[in-house]
Amino acid sequence: MKKRLLIPLIPFAIVFSLLPAAKSEDKAADKFKAVAEKAAGFLKKSQNEDGSWGKDPQNRGITGIVVTGLVRTGAKAEDAPTAKAIKYIESLVNEKLGHIAGNDSKAGLINYTTSINVQALNAAGKDDKYKTVIANAAKYLKEYQWDEARGKKEDSDFFGGAGYAGDKSRPDLSNTAFFLEALKEAGVSKDDPAFKKALVFVGRCQNFKSEFNKAEWAAKNDDGSFIYTGANGGENRRSAETKTDMGGYGSMTYAGVKSMIYCGVGKDDPRMKKALEWISKNYTLEGNPGMPDASSKKGLYYYYHTFAKCMAALGEDTFTDAKGVKHDWRADLLDALAKRQKEDGSFVNDNTGWMEGDQNLDTGYALMALSYCKKK
Repeated sequence: MKKRLLIPLIPFAIVFSLLPAAKSEDKAADKFKAVAEKAAGFLKKSQNEDGSWGKDPQNRGITGIVVTGLVRTGAKAEDAPTAKAIKYIESLVNEKLGHIAGNDSKAGLINYTTSINVQALNAAGKDDKYKTVIANAAKYLKEYQWDEARGKKEDSDFFGGAGYAGDKSRPDLSNTAFFLEALKEAGVSKDDPAFKKALVFVGRCQNFKSEFNKAEWAAKNDDGSFIYTGANGGENRRSAETKTDMGGYGSMTYAGVKSMIYCGVGKDDPRMKKALEWISKNYTLEGNPGMPDASSKKGLYYYYHTFAKCMAALGEDTFTDAKGVKHDWRADLLDALAKRQKEDGSFVNDNTGWMEGDQNLDTGYALMALSYCKKK
């Protein structure tokens, strides 16, 4: 009598339970590739002769956003049009001062533009090609942070923040978030005094009645959200009618959470808990949450890219909202981007506030957001 060869069988339930996940991942990968390739195709056609994107002088920052988005979604730094764009950014390096915004009178929005271009060169650099340039840029940025060296003590609502440009530019959370992103990309330690100072400013942009923000408007709203700036007694960009409406909104709240993480704030910190509570109540990718209904799409692509960076910085694959619904935020974001992409591959916001009527800017932001839709 022949002996039977016993082969261990894998239960069918396990086999079939793995199939949908695999198919879902394949579909997501295909969708990611399709969106990225269509966007790259549009940008190839819309690129300026000098390698930049957008109108001068805004092209100095827009180009950095586009390059970062392209490289992080699969474009090679040595391939055209990316190589041509990188060469353009290289031309903006100010050897004397260290920033990456140009050598002429049009070198405006210097902190903002430099912060963006640090990200672009870091994404594109190989073998530390831009190590010195990025280090010099980080040094420049730290010198223009509002602190004692620039006449602002810790009791000033300017302290620790960064604005669009140097000496006279009022700090805001958006620019401070870009500033911190650049320092992180440059490899600056979160123990550096620049991060500690920035955290003071970031805290003063949060609607949270606490030792971190004693402003009257923070006590009035007290929901954990973030506004545009706590400087000058508090100014906001939520409403077109007034700067004194201190209701928080999505793009700034995600920027605030991301900035706190970069500064070393943990999830158990009361500031973080309060902010995440607001996000859990306002989780959406249909608009920029917290904005008035008429402006719900304002800053949408900026919102997408801050949403993506923040969620990635939190280090979780899912986010559970206030109703207990668990969201695969990458899948949600990928779907939101895919359905908004135009036939020519571009993205454009019909609510044109905050420069988002520019297809190149919106497409760059969209690609930056898209780059986080793949699990590392």
